[in-house]
Amino acid sequence: MPIPDPTDRRLYPLWSRDVLRYGDTDRQGHVNNAVFATFCESGRTAFLCDPAAPVAAAGNSFVIARLVLDFRAEILWPGEVDIGTGVLSLGRSSFTLGQGLYVGERCVATAQTVMVLIDDATRRSTPLPEALRAGLAFRAVPGFPVP
Repeated sequence: MPIPDPTDRRLYPLWSRDVLRYGDTDRQGHVNNAVFATFCESGRTAFLCDPAAPVAAAGNSFVIARLVLDFRAEILWPGEVDIGTGVLSLGRSSFTLGQGLYVGERCVATAQTVMVLIDDATRRSTPLPEALRAGLAFRAVPGFPVP
């Protein structure tokens, strides 16, 4: 089965929105590339802290092991950015999130982030509990192999 196009906004099960700030712009007059990572963080935070379906268990936290960000178009101020987020895969103690950033219908960036569950006391990775795995699988991006 071919991997779905990450720019297709219909793929993402969870959405959040950020308002562009004038301070996000750089000398070229567009939103600075570093701010794209902040937009991804906003989407991850909305995903991980969703009061309707909390992800983290007590005594555990998530850390980022890897972030891949592909810039597809510039963003100009003023405006808003829609952030789509969903699970691409599950590992033993980690999962990979896929994200799409959109201005209107135009995809301006896509990202993949590997998140690792750690034990707060030991600061070491710990296996994803079954309940967490089920919750993450529920938020999977269609077409990706979430075991």
